[in-house]
Amino acid sequence: MPDRAAPLVLYVEDDRIHLILMEEVFRMLPGWALRCAETGQEALAALAECRPDVVLVDMNLPDMTGLELVRRVRADAALNATLAGTRWVALSADDPSDVVRAAREAGFADYWLKPIDMAKLQSDLQRLLG
Repeated sequence: MPDRAAPLVLYVEDDRIHLILMEEVFRMLPGWALRCAETGQEALAALAECRPDVVLVDMNLPDMTGLELVRRVRADAALNATLAGTRWVALSADDPSDVVRAAREAGFADYWLKPIDMAKLQSDLQRLLG
């Protein structure tokens, strides 16, 4: 991971309301930094540039699914190596067990249902990096 004071979270979400809410929550989380992307393509560019500690990915982006985003990262040997140790969390309002299983098989460390429990967010992030 890059040498920086605060752990960095990349939040990949196409819903502006969710983005604004997450930005507000992170303003109140001391010691954490947030970067946002609204599409899978934006996320790929951000991943190559910022090397986040945690990636929170909406499973239903406008240009690709969260599973496709992870597959593209894994298929790019250089990017995959750069992101070794990055923790991935799938986010969705859907809870079918086959999607959860597919997310875990793709390399997601966890699967959080929306709406995200903002009161638990910091402890959940700390647990991921634990």
